[in-house]
Amino acid sequence: MSRFRLLLPLLALLLVAAPAAHGSASGVVLSQVFAGGGNSGAPFTNDFVELFNAGPGAVDLNGWSVQYASASGSSWQTTPLAGSISPGHYFLVQLASGSEGSALPTPDATGTTNLAQSGGKVALVRSDTALTCGASAGSCSSSAEVEDLVGYGPASDYEGAGAAPALSSSTAASRAGSGCTDTGSNAADFASLAPSPRNSSSPAASCGGVPAAGPSQDAAVEIDIQPVLSIALERPTVSFGSAVAGDTPSPVSERVTVVSNNAAGYSLTVHRSVFTPADLPLGIAATAPSGAQLGGALAGGARAAIPIPPAADLTVGTSSNRSADAGDEWPTTLGFTSALPAVAAGHYTATVTYTLIGR
Repeated sequence: MSRFRLLLPLLALLLVAAPAAHGSASGVVLSQVFAGGGNSGAPFTNDFVELFNAGPGAVDLNGWSVQYASASGSSWQTTPLAGSISPGHYFLVQLASGSEGSALPTPDATGTTNLAQSGGKVALVRSDTALTCGASAGSCSSSAEVEDLVGYGPASDYEGAGAAPALSSSTAASRAGSGCTDTGSNAADFASLAPSPRNSSSPAASCGGVPAAGPSQDAAVEIDIQPVLSIALERPTVSFGSAVAGDTPSPVSERVTVVSNNAAGYSLTVHRSVFTPADLPLGIAATAPSGAQLGGALAGGARAAIPIPPAADLTVGTSSNRSADAGDEWPTTLGFTSALPAVAAGHYTATVTYTLIGR
């Protein structure tokens, strides 16, 4: 019995000293605060504040702001808000960033405020004018502009009997009931949990009797993804310069870069047109990139004659896999399979065509 007699006076003292609860008038509350964005071990690159509308109707946030002050300070940094928040929905405010972690879901508002992990104060304010309260417990609750307040860690101001827990790189202050619980006490309403940011596109939550969403209608969504096939040549014109009959000009490099996302691989082939004003014995040699295979006629470094339609294309090589992201480079050279024949002097031209075929 003596234990209960000692506790009762202590409880009475706490009830007298606790700041008055400050419930949200509109139903919009601070549902999540994350201050470890970008720190070592953080799951997300940015700090964030999440809002939740636990009320029965949409709330216009134009002219409102999310504000932050240090644990003991009364100088507040503001992040303006715009738009509206539907009943049962969330609103994500992205803040300062660091180098660690993944990107947040698409934010509904952005700012640059850097929240402290160890402790601080975050207020949802029906104005974009910076607050001046917060030096003592309950001082912000008397402001008619403060819609909701969360003090965490050793914060000097908070709602109810105590502040929410201090945070870390991997924890956020999360309001119970998916944002629905609002007893007017930060200590009772918030727990330190892994951050789970939600934005206005996240599924709605229902707070007992508050409709999470109106009537709905499904729409089928379709998309046809086409295969990616592209080919690029080292040079658009291959020139052998000047030569005379009986010469065999040195081969000229013509690297071919192919990109294919076909999981079954691809083939690279080649053909040419007839030289004018008279044909010449043009051929090709090639080397296969890693993981690919040369066509049989080019095996062992051989130079094969390039066919002229209607003859079938010559297979330069094949691959059984999709190309590297930057493409597969096929080193080929164009050259003559024999000495130049005795032909009339003049300018001789032809066209070589490389073709990429997805499997």
